[in-house]
Amino acid sequence: MHNKSLAIALSLFTMIGLQGCQDGVSTQSLQPTTVTTSTYSGPAARTSDIQGYRVSVWEPLRAENRCGSCHNAGGQAPLFVREDDVNQAYEAANPHINREEPDQSSLVTKVANGHNCWEASDTACATIITSYIESWLGDGLAGGRQIELEPPPNKVIGESKAFPDDPGLFATYVHPLLTDYCSECHVEDAAAPQSPFFATADNGVAYAAVKTSIDLDTPSNSRLVQRLIELHNCWDDCSANAQEMENAITQMAGNISPTPIDPDLVVSMALSLPEGTVASGGSRQENDVVALYEFKTGSGNIAYDTSGVDPANNLTISGAVTWVEGWGLDFSDGKAQGSTSDSRKIAQLIQATGEYTVEAWVVPANVTQEGPARIISYSAGTDGRNFTLGQTLYNYNHLHRSSSTDGNGEPAHSTADDDEDLQATEQHVVVTFDPENGRRIYVDGLFTDDLDETEPGNLNDWDDSYALVLGNEASNDRPWAGKVRLLAIHNRALSAEQIKQNFDAGVGEKYFLLFNVTDLVNLPQSYVMFEVSQYDNYSYLFRQPKFISLDESVLPGSIALEGMRIGINGKEAAVGQAYARLVTSVNDSEYTANGQLLSTMATTIPSEKGSDSDQFFLTFERLGSHTNVYTEPAVLPPAEPADGEPVSLIGLRTFDEINATMASLTGVSPTLEAVQTTYTTIRQQLPSSEDVNGFLSSHQVAVSQLAIEYCSALVDDSGLRASLFPGFDFSANANSVQDATWQSELVTPLMSRFMGEQLATQPSPTLVEAELMDLLTGSVGLARCSGTCAPDRTEKAAKAACASLLGSAVVLLQ
Repeated sequence: MHNKSLAIALSLFTMIGLQGCQDGVSTQSLQPTTVTTSTYSGPAARTSDIQGYRVSVWEPLRAENRCGSCHNAGGQAPLFVREDDVNQAYEAANPHINREEPDQSSLVTKVANGHNCWEASDTACATIITSYIESWLGDGLAGGRQIELEPPPNKVIGESKAFPDDPGLFATYVHPLLTDYCSECHVEDAAAPQSPFFATADNGVAYAAVKTSIDLDTPSNSRLVQRLIELHNCWDDCSANAQEMENAITQMAGNISPTPIDPDLVVSMALSLPEGTVASGGSRQENDVVALYEFKTGSGNIAYDTSGVDPANNLTISGAVTWVEGWGLDFSDGKAQGSTSDSRKIAQLIQATGEYTVEAWVVPANVTQEGPARIISYSAGTDGRNFTLGQTLYNYNHLHRSSSTDGNGEPAHSTADDDEDLQATEQHVVVTFDPENGRRIYVDGLFTDDLDETEPGNLNDWDDSYALVLGNEASNDRPWAGKVRLLAIHNRALSAEQIKQNFDAGVGEKYFLLFNVTDLVNLPQSYVMFEVSQYDNYSYLFRQPKFISLDESVLPGSIALEGMRIGINGKEAAVGQAYARLVTSVNDSEYTANGQLLSTMATTIPSEKGSDSDQFFLTFERLGSHTNVYTEPAVLPPAEPADGEPVSLIGLRTFDEINATMASLTGVSPTLEAVQTTYTTIRQQLPSSEDVNGFLSSHQVAVSQLAIEYCSALVDDSGLRASLFPGFDFSANANSVQDATWQSELVTPLMSRFMGEQLATQPSPTLVEAELMDLLTGSVGLARCSGTCAPDRTEKAAKAACASLLGSAVVLLQ
């Protein structure tokens, strides 16, 4: 029996560890300095492979601050960067190079384990050396690195806690919190009932409804807890409320003993993510990369440039940015920015060719961002840039400075509105420029067919004093929300074929998980294999399920396979069961050396304990001769509507509609920092349903907060306020402004703009005007002061009048 490669079996090299420069000497990190080397005067390279080693590996590593201080002639073996003879250096390096898996070369693994990294991250140095070796090997890797599938350890499925039949523990610990604080919505007879109905007085009904919202093994992951963390209708302090809920679930779970997996299930063996085979196959086109960010570090405030092109343009992370498990950065209100000096190489190397490519794997947080919101920008602020990849709603935007565009990169080149190419999901987006085709945009490996209407021009006037920024503008006023999982900047325009190659290679840390089903199908070394990756901090992506045997002599015959489900931590996952209705058979005619694909669908499974601890397995309704009758969980019927209950003819604007309406009425951009920060904070507190019966007091509080921010921005902007209130003097002392002036020059324009030219009959325009005037000029009005008013009193009074109308039912109802 032999292990089988997906294509070609690897011939693994023996790993010989590099010795330290001296025995007993600490291998602490070297501080980054400018790379300086002497001119080579030794014998010429005898072969093209040696010359490739010299250019790609020997040259960048022979510097004193890299490997040259120790592994040079007369130094410590192996002398792979000796400067007297590159041919001998090549011979010394060869035993430490894994040509099939360059990242497993001992030149790489030694540094990855802490040996004299010149950056602050061993991972960054290991990645850079890997890129040197891959650049040297070149065409030998063009078909993609081949993966040898090794049998995983045989592990039985671990025990997990299950809900007892009796709701007593739930009624004692958790149900009281739900009935006290969630019964306005999560009961069947609420004014606007919201499923699940776990707050109903009947604890049996509530118990049946709450199970999908409680994680007994990890109470902190319970949906009941997470929703409070997300500011969902807290009854006091959200953090304290979430902790109170977690404590209650912990007490409940503490009284439940783990139960073994259902013996009737037809199950595979179990696996965790680290026990899989690293899916590093598929080569990327990176011959002309000048800056590369793979975000493998996973922590800290530096995102490392691992292109190997000096100087490394490392990015400093600031603001609300978190690391994504499985590689990436998640931006909500922050950025990652390089220095202007290190960013200079980008302009210089791109100007040398006159063309470039910006390639990124991104996950936009939503399709409501405007500005454009800056995903990647090489710029100085809102008025000057070399290039920007941005987002406007469903569109990708490419702004770029050239002889035919202005210093701000306009006119922009964008994807078509009707195509809605940008979606709030993981996408591979590439923008290119070359003097023949101008700008082009590719999404998920395909050209969007949007032709650049601007003449290509040249890049002669690029400014090399700008900085590379991710997630925002250099001036911090064009934030973008979403994830960046990879960024590569090339000083060549990639071809359509190369872009497709990089798309096919995928992104992030991926594994092949081989679920052992040998005993179920009675064939040696038989597995159902998935490609699995950490999709984000909360879920795993399962795709490309295959049946495969690692015994080359095996033919499957005919094996029925039906109803496959993914299990996690001793139980079937509650959601994401995309293969539950799979009905197929593994047969000789479709089976190949690479196995048989079972489905083209992919699915996500929620993370519970984290990628190091979550344990997966598979269950089957039928596999070969083994069967299990699966019973779908009972679905609770919706509550019957009350007889004769009137139906409202009006509704509420929902959270996104409220935000868009306020932006439209005031003219204030929703991406303005103060507005966007407030909206992000209170978004969960705004109405999510149009049902007017579901309106809560917490909704009005949130609407008022947002209205205040929009009106403050309106009055603070001299241009916007002059447009809406052309005759009003905001610098006048509030006491000196006549009532008639307040009415004609402030209140009337407000009502006209916010209520429309044809004023509604409800609420009465006369009553609205009277309320606003009383707010301003009544006996205790905001425009009335004892003595002289503060200089900004007039502006504050105008803001209050604006917010009281903008935050009222005039805007809220539709």
